[in-house]
Amino acid sequence: MNTFSNDIFTRMLAGETISFHDPEYPRIMEKVSQTMQLSAKLNTATDIQQVREILSQIIGTNIDESTTVFVPFHTNFGGFIQLGKNVFINHDCTFLDLGGIIIEDEVMIAPKVSLISESHPLHPSERKALVLGKVHIKKNAWIGAAATILPGVTVGENAVVAAGAVVSKDVPDNTVVAGVPARVIRSFV
Repeated sequence: MNTFSNDIFTRMLAGETISFHDPEYPRIMEKVSQTMQLSAKLNTATDIQQVREILSQIIGTNIDESTTVFVPFHTNFGGFIQLGKNVFINHDCTFLDLGGIIIEDEVMIAPKVSLISESHPLHPSERKALVLGKVHIKKNAWIGAAATILPGVTVGENAVVAAGAVVSKDVPDNTVVAGVPARVIRSFV
């Protein structure tokens, strides 16, 4: 992952709320512009290796050869995504990573999954700000088609998130969650 000095990027990863009026906010938009340019190339890539190379540029670190990402793939920032080994990410996923996204080894992510590490305050007078919370998907988890993982959520080791679930709370290891909002429907060893 990119290393940033003690500035807006450090504050973002620490989960600080960032106002759109923050004097350093334009730095976020600079990175977003770079990511948009690279994303256009990424989503016209014609082989997995080319996808790995371009996505590595977006996230700022090399993606392991064992990890596969199918395009289209969407991210707004990219610099706060960490991908482990032997990860599989299917078509049309969206990773909004301003608050950070960590995906450990052996994770499988189905089509149209959204990992969302950012939100906005509810009160209208405060809404022009980013509320950030890291999304962490632990080893060997499986995220089903069109599931949405919200800011600040950790999905436990070996856990399964059912298709279409909206996950707003941490998912324990070795469980299956389903529904809106997601709840534990099964545990296993």
